[in-house]
Amino acid sequence: MGIPVTVAVTPAQELVVFGQHIAVGARPPDLSIAGPARLVQVGNTALDIDQLHIYGPLRPELTMGPVIRNAAAAEVFDPVAGPRAQEEAISTVTRGFATWYVLGGLGLLAFTLCAAGAAAGIRTLVVLHRQSRAHGGEHAPLSEIFSYCVRAARRMTVIALVSAVIAWLASGALAVTGSLQGLRGVTSLAQLVGAYHLTPDPVGPPITGYDGAVIGDSRAARLGGPPVPDGSPDDVACQRSTDSLAAEIGRLLPARVLNLACPGATITSGLRGPQDAGGRSVPAQVGVLKQVQDLRFVVVAIGPNDVGWIDFLRYCYGVPDCSDRLTQGEFDYRLAAFDRVYGDLLIDLNELPGSPQVIIMTSYGAFPPGADCADTRAEGYPGLDPLKIELLNDRNKQLNDVLIAGAQKYGFDVADPQLAMLCEKGTDGLGPDLQGMADPHPFHPTGIGSLRMASSVVRHIDPLPTAG
Repeated sequence: MGIPVTVAVTPAQELVVFGQHIAVGARPPDLSIAGPARLVQVGNTALDIDQLHIYGPLRPELTMGPVIRNAAAAEVFDPVAGPRAQEEAISTVTRGFATWYVLGGLGLLAFTLCAAGAAAGIRTLVVLHRQSRAHGGEHAPLSEIFSYCVRAARRMTVIALVSAVIAWLASGALAVTGSLQGLRGVTSLAQLVGAYHLTPDPVGPPITGYDGAVIGDSRAARLGGPPVPDGSPDDVACQRSTDSLAAEIGRLLPARVLNLACPGATITSGLRGPQDAGGRSVPAQVGVLKQVQDLRFVVVAIGPNDVGWIDFLRYCYGVPDCSDRLTQGEFDYRLAAFDRVYGDLLIDLNELPGSPQVIIMTSYGAFPPGADCADTRAEGYPGLDPLKIELLNDRNKQLNDVLIAGAQKYGFDVADPQLAMLCEKGTDGLGPDLQGMADPHPFHPTGIGSLRMASSVVRHIDPLPTAG
């Protein structure tokens, strides 16, 4: 009882390490025999450090606020000052935990004394009550009872104090032993708390002569369009077309716009990491983007592949009811995972050389509410009905909400293309904006759809400087 209370009430020790404000203490104990230490980043997350497996109730906890960029923080990367700064950091954290441990021990002693005193008082009352009942309301002289209770309380207090000290020392020894064993052989923070993907490195030689660039998936590459004549190996592998989003933006401005989009691209495999496409490894789009000189704007089309949109679409075509809880849970899980990696991408875009304007494009819908036409049907399968379409549109809205919220957080612009959906009858005579079920690449934009997407983007691009 005493140790959990002591851990809960002993304040963490505030320290400054590498110019960062941190606090050291112990995580709240639970009923398990052993458990990991914990690293808490205020406002972000709490990480169990499984490498530090501690037996007993004292499991260290290190709390830190948002990282502050300053000269002290940069010392960790200095080959000369770094080792000395690391030694000082270890010493500071060690002293901080030792201070917390001593304060906790004093608190445990105080708690034990108070508990023993309370127990002695209760014991005295119990003795008086028993003697009064045994002798018809009479009891031994108070001096005798008091003397007896004092001796008993003294013995009980000594036993309690000795037990508390032994338990506290044992808990401290177990915490130190577990920490030292866990830290043995650890040479990096990644080994301790798990690896985190850094921003992609620049890829290839510097690229000049472009005003803007487009990164993204098959919607931006314009899958199914006329191939780029004399295209590069990456253009061929990614089936980039002459009426892609980048090409249409370039015609509308006019400007030179580099197309880096590739079908099947996700944030982790395509934008922030290399992607296997067309029999070759296509470099990370962000890595290539970093080599484009004097870039004024970047357009981003991403999202559906990250949540596996085609999986849910096929499922809804193939079963009578696709609104089951299991599938919804899977969508929620994928959307949450996308939200995390999308945050990494936004950081990359925000730190691009030259700070170009960034425009995030939302995901367009495929069907209007209540749609019923050849494109909602699939031979031999139930196809789509109004309830399924409503579900799919709602999930697309949830994806767009994540895209928009992230863009707004960094002050990026948002382009929301309004394409004519499948089952809608066109009114301008230009043809459909989306490929239907009978086309080679259903739900992808046609050449007209690509032009409409470009139009929604261009209205957000800051005017380019004119010559003269």
